[in-house]
Amino acid sequence: MHYKISIIDDNSTDTEYVSAIVTRWADTAGHEAHISTFPSAEAFLFQYEEEKDFDILLLDIEMGEMNGVDLAKKIRLENDAVQIIFITGYPDFIAQGYEVAALHYLMKPVSEEKLNEVLQRAAANLQKTEKRLCVTYDRRTAFVPFSQILYVEAQKQYVLIHTFGETYRMKQSFGKVLEELDELFYKCQRSFAVNLSHITRIKSSSVLLKNGEEIPISRGMAEKIGKEMIRLF
Repeated sequence: MHYKISIIDDNSTDTEYVSAIVTRWADTAGHEAHISTFPSAEAFLFQYEEEKDFDILLLDIEMGEMNGVDLAKKIRLENDAVQIIFITGYPDFIAQGYEVAALHYLMKPVSEEKLNEVLQRAAANLQKTEKRLCVTYDRRTAFVPFSQILYVEAQKQYVLIHTFGETYRMKQSFGKVLEELDELFYKCQRSFAVNLSHITRIKSSSVLLKNGEEIPISRGMAEKIGKEMIRLF
């Protein structure tokens, strides 16, 4: 599995120590981990505005103007899937940690064995959680479950994410969005990728979806889609 992990701590020595543990955990468990570090909550939030797909956050609490608990509260306003782990030398914030659904609270100096256990729990939770696509639109962000996406449509420099209840218009490349989705999303035409689990009928030049919409497909694609559905289902 691939995990995007961030360590937010204003102590560089502690950051390096935790980063090394996380790296060894990922290597031992056979995971691919992209680890980024930030010296403050503000620095992380600046990056978070552009990248909201973090899987695990390891937060120090006592940091500059914004502490780790306040950072976690801000993130939880729109993201309930990310796994939050507090690592700190101060035991006074444990109750607040529960307010933001923190996975665990570890005291410094951190035990490698204990952190490994917590990271394993975080990974298990993430595997149970339904995959979601991070969609940025109209200066807002939504985490859309894959199962709710009917199809994805390219429209010049934008991508339309069509769901059962809403269509999101995001400024992003079609290829980039397809990289984020899983194998259920099949590129059936130059500008369309359809969720195979929502197809009810395959025609020679189109597919019919559960909501009644008909999506065009390229010539010769009907047989390929049929075979892929048989393979997956």
